[in-house]
Amino acid sequence: MFEKLKKRWNITSNIQLILILITFSVTGSLSVLVRNPIFEYFSIGSDTHILLRILLSILIITPTYQVLLLIVGSLLGQFPFFWNFEKKMIGRFFKKKAVKKSV
Repeated sequence: MFEKLKKRWNITSNIQLILILITFSVTGSLSVLVRNPIFEYFSIGSDTHILLRILLSILIITPTYQVLLLIVGSLLGQFPFFWNFEKKMIGRFFKKKAVKKSV
């Protein structure tokens, strides 16, 4: 499984793989921790409708996760990997229609 990830991500070092996996783990936890104070500030709690809480969580966590991924990745010396990762991910959100060239 790890060899498959290394090949997919075009990395060769086990240390780099470990640092990347640690980055994903830490970033996921931090993005949820950032959401909680925002919810408290806007008085969003268990009495708020569940669908509204889910929608707001997605709207808060998604951009927070992207920024934190770059920050934590940089701190662990993996900025080039995560910069490319972010560009691919953002490209998936904003796919452009293929433009046909007329000859």
